[in-house]
Amino acid sequence: MNNPRPSPIAGRWYPDNPGQLADTVDGYINAAVLPPMADKIIGVMAPHAGLIYSGPVAGYAFAALKGMQPELVAVVSPMHHPYSQPLLTSAHSNYATPLGLVPVDHQLLKILNEKLETEAGIHLDPIRNDPEHSLEIELPFLQRVFPQGFRLIPIMVREQTRKAAKALGFALAAVLQGKPAVLVASTDLSHFFSQPVAKDLDDEILRRVESLDPNTLFEAEEQGIGYACGHAALAAVLWASKSLGANQAKVLHYATSAEVSGDFSQVVGYASAVFTCSSLSSSIN
Repeated sequence: MNNPRPSPIAGRWYPDNPGQLADTVDGYINAAVLPPMADKIIGVMAPHAGLIYSGPVAGYAFAALKGMQPELVAVVSPMHHPYSQPLLTSAHSNYATPLGLVPVDHQLLKILNEKLETEAGIHLDPIRNDPEHSLEIELPFLQRVFPQGFRLIPIMVREQTRKAAKALGFALAAVLQGKPAVLVASTDLSHFFSQPVAKDLDDEILRRVESLDPNTLFEAEEQGIGYACGHAALAAVLWASKSLGANQAKVLHYATSAEVSGDFSQVVGYASAVFTCSSLSSSIN
């Protein structure tokens, strides 16, 4: 099967010239100043707006992955468009970006779907020619940080519920257990509040991310004290990361769209974080 998904956002959300795209993404990754991280990285959280806005923040998440050589990368994003299915994936053989093709691991997706059906009664529905940007926008970063190549497990979450997110998280952990893999949660934070209000809302979500308790993300949304457009995708990755051994989470960088647009009246929040397994923490606890 050779049926690549054509990019609906290249040339709009990010450069469609391969050299310009590579230089842009490399610039964001190389500009990131990270804290020391000797722990094993299980997954990361990255934003998904147009590169001019969220790229400088996303660079931190992907800079943290430099030096790793996973064979599998699961990218879990929201589905912003009105599909009826709770969980979606790509029916295409590859994702096409200006940097080349990213192969989709349909064999593992089949196993993942069987586990979801058996244990939660949820289907992972494959679709073609989807317009979703939040998954694709992470791929050029992954292509640059993993030049050896990798197989992609693309998952888009439409049903933003605890049930779907938890089922997906535990199923992902089960199929990735023992494999050289990394998880990527794609989400932005609050949308179109003033900068001071957005900062308070986003700080609340980021405190909950660092608590490694995915249930609290839903509580923040329900109480109106914090927002993330991909909170269910993020929760699924947190559940999967914890099941795969993560015991620490650290926010690496935070910014808003105002830092690019200059408009502080209606901003979108962006953050990068890393989920790690610390053997020292495990021995203490």
